[in-house]
Amino acid sequence: MSTPPTRRKPRTDAERNRDRVLEAARALFTEHGFDVQMSEVARVAGVGVGTLYRKFPTRDVLIEAVAEQRSAEMAAFARARCLAEDDPSQALDLFLRHVGEVLAGDRGMSEVIEQAMGSTEPRGEARAALHGVIAELIDRARAGGVIRPDATTADVNMIVCGLAAVIRHSAGDWRRYAEIALDGLRPR
Repeated sequence: MSTPPTRRKPRTDAERNRDRVLEAARALFTEHGFDVQMSEVARVAGVGVGTLYRKFPTRDVLIEAVAEQRSAEMAAFARARCLAEDDPSQALDLFLRHVGEVLAGDRGMSEVIEQAMGSTEPRGEARAALHGVIAELIDRARAGGVIRPDATTADVNMIVCGLAAVIRHSAGDWRRYAEIALDGLRPR
């Protein structure tokens, strides 16, 4: 009976290269759209093309990694800043406004993610982390009596999807949309 091989922790320089690639890809895709060449991402990141392709064998794999990173950053913000907010009503507001700021700043990246993945909806671990922190925000708001008792994670996710659509299609003031949506979550 053999023991499964243990996964080695990535070297610090490999992690740094991965972070530089993701940062470069996010900036380039945001500014120039889906047709950015992988060689351009490698050049801006300051890594060789071989290094890029070892970590991200296709453009879609790279785009999915950027999408996961963006979702993880939103979840980390919610954990660090929103859950630390004393007022649970303000915590949810802070979360939706942060998501709006990220999506508005990364509008081009959202279009690239949708083109590559068919949706901007987070997947896998990123989705679970984001939904987990949203559930905590809802539980706190429910305990504080500042959200309708029937509000769910799916409701907030639906608001985030609507917020993304408003931003992506320039369908109005996303801040106003968030304000109206939050009003809909308040108890009657």
